[in-house]
Amino acid sequence: MSDVLGPGPKTRVRRLAAKANYERDVIFAVIDEAPLCHVAAIVQGNAMVIPTLHAREGDTIYLHGSPSNAVMKSIVERGEACVSMTLFEGLRLARSGFESSITYRSVVVFGTATLVSDDVEKARVLDLFVDAVLPGRASEVRAMNDAERRLTMVVAVAIDEASAKLSSGPTDDPDEDLDLPVWSGMVPPESTTGRRFLTPTAPWPPGRYRCRRR
Repeated sequence: MSDVLGPGPKTRVRRLAAKANYERDVIFAVIDEAPLCHVAAIVQGNAMVIPTLHAREGDTIYLHGSPSNAVMKSIVERGEACVSMTLFEGLRLARSGFESSITYRSVVVFGTATLVSDDVEKARVLDLFVDAVLPGRASEVRAMNDAERRLTMVVAVAIDEASAKLSSGPTDDPDEDLDLPVWSGMVPPESTTGRRFLTPTAPWPPGRYRCRRR
């Protein structure tokens, strides 16, 4: 088994190629950590994308949805899927809007898409979905019944090729901006009781920003 999943003809990173990574372990880490993915397809001549939950097992990403879901039906009919995941990890605030950006880890996957039709395998994969959201949960909840299983489509996407793009580190202020009286730095996301807050890693300019403590 190769340690890399690219670059391939569909996943070679050309824009800011220095941020690209094709290592299997790096790509799998993003896939597994991302709470959801986005699936793209052409539906009746129109480009469409939907967010959905996913689960990975080995070199396969599993997707699920309604049997009437147009995007899911399209990738099965075409036999190929494009799936992406992104982990937002903070703001990179430069001294100009042009140089400001975010820190992130993202992955794009292309792979062969097939319908999981075997009832035993389908039940196993649906339990895998439950445990992907909360490990161990599948053994605690009521088992899915036959009617619920018929109302759920499961699609297996083989990871044929993939690439990651990783953005981190300090801001890229040009030399002529370094002396501007504008705060610049990293602002990581922090989650508290289910809500997301932004907290600067360096002091904000005095008198310009206020934070209210709760």
